[in-house]
Amino acid sequence: MAEAALAEKETGVEEVGDKGGKYLTFSLAGEDYGIAILKVKEIIGMLPITPVPQAPDFLKGVINLRGRVIPVTDLRLKFGMEPLDYNERTCIIVVEVAGKESNVLMGVVVDSVSEVLNIKAEEIQDTPEFGTKVNTDYIQGIAKMDGGVKILLDIDKVLSVEDMSQLGASF
Repeated sequence: MAEAALAEKETGVEEVGDKGGKYLTFSLAGEDYGIAILKVKEIIGMLPITPVPQAPDFLKGVINLRGRVIPVTDLRLKFGMEPLDYNERTCIIVVEVAGKESNVLMGVVVDSVSEVLNIKAEEIQDTPEFGTKVNTDYIQGIAKMDGGVKILLDIDKVLSVEDMSQLGASF
């Protein structure tokens, strides 16, 4: 048992049983998603976003949050969904992701924030195989709750260092 835990630590591979815990849930295009609450630093209303020239469409730009410049990604665009005009429910979730040298604060635009849920490990299933052309590396698992599902995201993989380097920053 200790050998499996050591191998898991060395490879970074987690078993489904390790994924239970508190998740901030939010909505995108009518679907429910979740991010581990320990990755979430704060939730803010929409702020003016300064575009960065030649950045991909999903990288909306940067915001000034109390003197800190934070890159912002629109998750709808990142996931290839139709863009939506921002409204009073649209918000930015500020998350801490693993950078090259240290953790970095980044913002993700979501349609609306729902709630914080305590999701048990037994409610989480591994990501199903969708075929060879569908990349699901950024999905930690699928939580089955109340007759529906919530897609649990690995925010470190959703907001990769490669994406952010396109903003010209060295994260």
